[in-house]
Amino acid sequence: MTKYSLEQLKEKLTTSGWRTIAGEKITQLEGTLAQMAEAAHARHKKGETPTHLQEIETEIEVDMFQLQDLWHHMGLPTI
Repeated sequence: MTKYSLEQLKEKLTTSGWRTIAGEKITQLEGTLAQMAEAAHARHKKGETPTHLQEIETEIEVDMFQLQDLWHHMGLPTI
């Protein structure tokens, strides 16, 4: 599976065309990578399983390790 590097993801934070995926289900949330990372972080803070993020056009997914790195870069606590 193709993935973006952390540096590439940082550059894409303000780009639109991302969505969240909860389990096998694509959710209705779509927006910028930063918005989707914040939505996943909100789920994490509530004790829910964070969603996976996916770029709509390419279907490239951001895994949990990358998502936690993005949260750190965005100043969001990872715990």
